[in-house]
Amino acid sequence: MRIYRIPWGVILIILISLIPLFPLLHPGLPVTHDGQDHVARIANFYQNLSEGNIVPRWAGNLNWGYGHPILMFLYPFPSYAASLFHFLGFSLVDSTKLVFALAFVASGIAMYLWIKNFLGNTAGIASAVLYMFTPYRFVDLYVRGAIGEHVAFVFPPLILYFLLKLSKKYSYWHLLGCSISFAGLILSHNAIAIMFLPFIALYFLYIIYYSQNRKPLILNFLFITLVGFGLSSFFLVPAFLEGKYTLRDIVTGTEALTRFVDFKDLIYGPWSFGGTGQFSVQIGIVNWVFVFGALFVVRRLLQKEKKLFFLYIITFIYFIFSVFLMLKESEFIWETFTTLQKFQFPWRFLSVSVFSTALLGGFLFYSIKNSKLKRILLILVVISTIGLTKDYWKAKDYLNKPESFYTGIYESTTDTGESSPRWSVRFMEQRPIDTIEIIEGQAKIQKLKRISIHHQYEIESLYSSRIKENTLYFPGWKVYIDGKEYRGVQFQDPNHRGLMTFKLVNGKHIVDVKFEDTKLRKIANLISLLSFGAIIVFVVLNFKFSIFNLK
Repeated sequence: MRIYRIPWGVILIILISLIPLFPLLHPGLPVTHDGQDHVARIANFYQNLSEGNIVPRWAGNLNWGYGHPILMFLYPFPSYAASLFHFLGFSLVDSTKLVFALAFVASGIAMYLWIKNFLGNTAGIASAVLYMFTPYRFVDLYVRGAIGEHVAFVFPPLILYFLLKLSKKYSYWHLLGCSISFAGLILSHNAIAIMFLPFIALYFLYIIYYSQNRKPLILNFLFITLVGFGLSSFFLVPAFLEGKYTLRDIVTGTEALTRFVDFKDLIYGPWSFGGTGQFSVQIGIVNWVFVFGALFVVRRLLQKEKKLFFLYIITFIYFIFSVFLMLKESEFIWETFTTLQKFQFPWRFLSVSVFSTALLGGFLFYSIKNSKLKRILLILVVISTIGLTKDYWKAKDYLNKPESFYTGIYESTTDTGESSPRWSVRFMEQRPIDTIEIIEGQAKIQKLKRISIHHQYEIESLYSSRIKENTLYFPGWKVYIDGKEYRGVQFQDPNHRGLMTFKLVNGKHIVDVKFEDTKLRKIANLISLLSFGAIIVFVVLNFKFSIFNLK
């Protein structure tokens, strides 16, 4: 029987990665810009799952209890992961902290595995340490609490690792791993996914160019792309196409054009827990050293390693471009390619800068052929990288809220209001008197059922009456009276802006208010389901053929 041994480099990366995570062991939730809102969002996500809704889209307790469609538009993978931990018995806060911690460790392992497989073990360790111990990683972790961006760091090196393995030898596990990792990147943070797509595509073309067996690789990449997009379509398609019903373009608009940074701030900036324009956006001193240090390997790579030289050039250009896009001088690009403005903050391209500098560091280590010098330099890099960031491994403070604070009515949309319906106000700002009200006529109301996407009432209308359901309307909400769909729902009454109102004739009625999938969402769900089914069939067939070959 074959026993799999964990490489010592992986063990080392795990041990090193645990060092800055000790503040997460402190009771309570670190005070960050978004952390509290993420926990409340995860609470609503988990509530949907516990009610049998496997694709949560509506957060019923957010927005002062009026509900909100934010789950449709913001990266679901971290919420699925946190929900799993909560299901296993961890509190909502601890589940969220576990996702942060595991993503940090996994990102280092993924980078190590990728770099090790083509630049060597020492380069892999150096790149992984640079990838983890960069100031911006701790901004995401302890200042912003940006769970989506933080988790997304796991997937680019993981995708590239699987592509590299496939280029050397076909394995259906590597093919599946790459497909699922691609979907994971999209589902972790769609904006970060778009930032990395060009590099992933260029890396694939680079592999194809130097491959002796191109056709299978092209077919594999096509499979990865189709399955990756297919698995994530349940989220990606509605998020992209139904955003027109929200305030997204109005609230964010040209905000990105006011969020550029100064180049000097990318070199160094004082640590701060403040908001945009106050917290540090430095790339990292050691990272900059490796950017300039890597310039000295160009000649060597060109003369002796032309294959790696082209990847080095791609990486260096990608780094320069990521830096340029964060500066005011790139404004014309943001104005020309307006999709970029949906990224909201130009400094989000720090994710690309962190990644590319880690890879450049790997090239520098690869170019050093003296083993003793390489080991000494590695020790210096690990010590200096960890030492220069040690003051960033801390939380400003900790919140110790009861679980009910997150699971009950939450007085926020958990975003800046960009996901609110266009026909409503940005924030409701006060709780409703009740979940349902009589605004005209007389009626007796008995509440029969209330879960996230289904509210049921027995209403005896004494006269012709008009009822207000204190839930924001969004495409998918429907009212059924005595089992028949009521098509006269109003949601643009200026006195009840964005809320659903409907009329009842005399008599006793069963009223169901349901949030259902639109035709677009059903198609997107079907694509994801078919993609998942294709994976199951693929695994079963490969398993059967493997057993047959063994016999």
